[in-house]
Amino acid sequence: MPSLKEVRARIASVTSTSKITSAMKLVSAAKLRRAQDAITSFLPYQAKLGEMLANYVASSTEALSVPLAQQREVHRVAVIAVSSNSSLCGAFNSNAIKAALQTLSSYSHLAPKDILVYPIGKKMAAALAKAGYAASSNLDALVDTPDYDRTGALVDEIISLFCERKIDRVILIYNHFKNAAQQEVRCEQFLPVAPASDAPASKLDYILEPDRSRVIEQLVPRVVRLQLYGAILDSIAAEHGARTTAMQIATDNATELIQELTLKYNKARQAAITNELIDIVSGSEGLKS
Repeated sequence: MPSLKEVRARIASVTSTSKITSAMKLVSAAKLRRAQDAITSFLPYQAKLGEMLANYVASSTEALSVPLAQQREVHRVAVIAVSSNSSLCGAFNSNAIKAALQTLSSYSHLAPKDILVYPIGKKMAAALAKAGYAASSNLDALVDTPDYDRTGALVDEIISLFCERKIDRVILIYNHFKNAAQQEVRCEQFLPVAPASDAPASKLDYILEPDRSRVIEQLVPRVVRLQLYGAILDSIAAEHGARTTAMQIATDNATELIQELTLKYNKARQAAITNELIDIVSGSEGLKS
């Protein structure tokens, strides 16, 4: 049985840890609110732009030539996988890493040089490097401070490779924020652009300026840029939600452990006092006799 000193030290240690997890929960909750505000203000714009493109494609009576929607046999593939730069967020990173490795394993028939990986986040980069996949570039900063221009530069690079036929398919993997307690790993086809499955049945009469080809040329790449930027914002919100929940669970567990240790300490202290009293009484009776 541990001594009173050991139990006291354990209580102090758990109490200190509980204060840390409680503080981390509050910080993550504040960051979660900001991330939710960012994604809430961004999603309507992204959704409306995607809706405009889907409406136009559905209403067009002419054959549309969209280079970014060109389907072809896959000889080279790129995978964009988003994680966080830090841990202590439950299964957030491990779920995304597992999905990325499963996706990459499905292209194991390709040569290593024909598989490009773009890990966004230190945890993803480290896991993929350990599995033998070298990162095409360092994109950790996109998680700490998401920036549309830097995200757009990455998308432009990938679009250029796709149009030059240096890659034939791009897969995007990230955690979707459902609520603070739930995150859903999504694996989406990023390129070629897939037609919307819920395209409206009604046909709208569009007047295009300056012309049809210019609208498609500018609208499709913008929708693709917004898709990646939205996925990063979504992943950041999911990360803070996962960390808030994990720190809340850790704080609750620490509180329960402190209660158990305190009870154990009180029992041990009571037993020690009882033994001392027995020794005193026994010694007193021995002197009398």
